[in-house]
Amino acid sequence: MERVHQEFGDQGLVVLAINLGEDRRMLASWVKSQNVTSMVLHLESAALGRSYGITATPTVFLVDRSGRLVGKAIGTRPWSGDKGRELLRALIAR
Repeated sequence: MERVHQEFGDQGLVVLAINLGEDRRMLASWVKSQNVTSMVLHLESAALGRSYGITATPTVFLVDRSGRLVGKAIGTRPWSGDKGRELLRALIAR
């Protein structure tokens, strides 16, 4: 997702990672070690994540410019691959 953020961030795509339940300090250390520049939100409780429909990780929500949920993917996806990039370009163009 970091590659996607780097490629599409200046076109209006926002990547927000939500981490469930890990120690906040460990998460901050990982973000720093991986040079993550996209936003990372930490939820201390997996139950809070479930209230947003997050039942597994990773879960990706696709939200258009109007704030409408236009897609949801559970599990790893090749977002930086050709099909993933095509989908993201179409979403940005809306």
